[in-house]
This record gives sequence, structure tokens and C-alpha cells, in this order.
Amino acid sequence: MFSLQRTMAGLIAVGLAAACAVPAYAADKVVTIGYQKYGNVILLKGTGELEKKLAPLGYRVAWKEFPSGPPLLEALNAGAIDFGHAGEAPPVFAQAAGIPFVYVGHEPPAPKGEAILVPKDSPIRTLADLKGKKIALNKGANVHYLLVKALEKGGVTYSEIEPVFLAPADARAAFERGAVDAWAIWDPYQAAAEAATGAHELTDGTGLVANTQFYLATKSFADANPQVLDIVLAAIDAVDQRAAKDTKKIADELGPIIGIPAPILEVALNRQSYGVRPLDNNVVAEQQRIADTFHALGLIPNAIVVSQAVRRSGS
Repeated sequence: MFSLQRTMAGLIAVGLAAACAVPAYAADKVVTIGYQKYGNVILLKGTGELEKKLAPLGYRVAWKEFPSGPPLLEALNAGAIDFGHAGEAPPVFAQAAGIPFVYVGHEPPAPKGEAILVPKDSPIRTLADLKGKKIALNKGANVHYLLVKALEKGGVTYSEIEPVFLAPADARAAFERGAVDAWAIWDPYQAAAEAATGAHELTDGTGLVANTQFYLATKSFADANPQVLDIVLAAIDAVDQRAAKDTKKIADELGPIIGIPAPILEVALNRQSYGVRPLDNNVVAEQQRIADTFHALGLIPNAIVVSQAVRRSGS
């Protein structure tokens, strides 16, 4: 009996010591962030800074990678993530589908960060040459609007091309084997394809689209956790400021960590924009134009009011 009492006392002492060793702000809550291989959220993941900033509030961070914006928005809808980012088109499609999310910030325009590529030996040399051609793109991604505006500039209607809806990895395979004539794609996939295949850039977004990156959250998370949301946005902005000052240094530091070759990442970073901002009336109006364009083309089933999904500063 005495031996058993001593053993139990020892176990209790060990347990108390372990409990005392736990930090006062041990994380018992989770913020789940969706990210892609483009934009600045992936840079934040590579630094580990967000974990440090949220730990004192009792939060840990979980990260989930997505190949593009549309599946990231689907994850927001399912409650699988709390926060994420996407280009212009995915939130429009998501709002039309009734997904309960809010825009919580954006980056300045980055029109060079997406393009329509053709093979280096392609006879396609003008936007008008896209008539009747097969064009690969990720349906509902930022490049969907780029394609619409590029065709408009080239005097080609959307119905006069054959869109081939493929995720980036499948689209690159189709592009390289000649199964499609052109590919609408964004960085860093764009930079990687140009480096590997010598693809010709038929056009980027310059003069056609803004290619704005938006930060998004589930409405329930934004309403319940405004302080956490502000910390996440501030952390992204801090990474932005570092990257803007020296893209080569950031590419060299974080390229191996996030799985993108440093030279490819540097090209993409040089075509990116920096500085997290709240949405103003001009940005909302541009998103509304995109939504109205998609509705007129029958790409979304109903008209939407973008401003209804915007989190205003201080709210």
C-alpha cells in the first residue's frame, strides 16, 4: 500500500510540474487559413510570424493549401477554413452561389501577374487570332475575367472560343502537349511555364484588368473575431513591406520553404503588388462591373450586389 501511495504521489507531482510548464497563453483555439501558391499569404506562412502574434491570444494557426481560388471559396463555404485570398472572379462566383463570406481587404492592382500564354512556336500573335481556339483556364479564377476582356479587345465573342476548364497543373500538361491553343494563367504558374517552355505572352492584364487580390473571411469568423482578423491582415501587410523592399532576398529566403524555386518566385514577386488596404468605393465598383459582366454572359445565374459582402473598416 505504501509503495502504491508513493507511486501515485509521484505521478501527481509530475502532472503538476507539467501543468505549470505550460505557457499562460497555451493555444486552445484555431484560426484556419487557406492559401495558394500566389499572393502574399504563402509568404506569411513561410515566416512563421503569424503564429507568434496569435499565441498570446490563445490561438494556433492551421494552414490549408489550394490550387486556385474557387476551391478555396468552397472551403470557406464548408467552414473548413476561416480566412483566405483569391483574385477578382472567385468571390463573384461565390457570392452568386450564396456563400456567406465577406471581403476584408485587398492588395493594389497587379495586372502583370496574370497572362494569356501561347506556345513559343504558335501562329497565334494577336488577340483576334484566338477566334475558334481552345483556351485552357481555371473556371471562375481571376483569369476568367482576363480572358473575357482580352477577347473583347480582340473583337472575339466569348462564344467564339472553346474554353477548356482545367486546374493549373492539368492545364500546363494540356498546354505542353498541344491539346489547347492558349492558356490563361497567373503567377507563379505563369512564370514557371515561361521559364520551362519559352511560352509567348500574348497579353498580360495591363490595360485590360486590375488583377486585384482580395482577402476574404467567413462572415461568422469576421463577426466573432475582429481582433484576430486585424492581426492577420497586419501580419500580411508586414510581410508585404519586407517583400517590396527586396524581392530577391525574400525569394531566396522563402522559396525553398514554400516549395517554389527562388528564381521563379522572384519573377512572380516582381509582378505582384504590396500593401493591404480596406476596400474603398472604387474597388467595390470595379468588382461590381466584373459581376455585371459575368451575369450578362450567363456565367453567373443571378445579379449580385458586391457591397453587401464587404466588411467596412471598424466593423
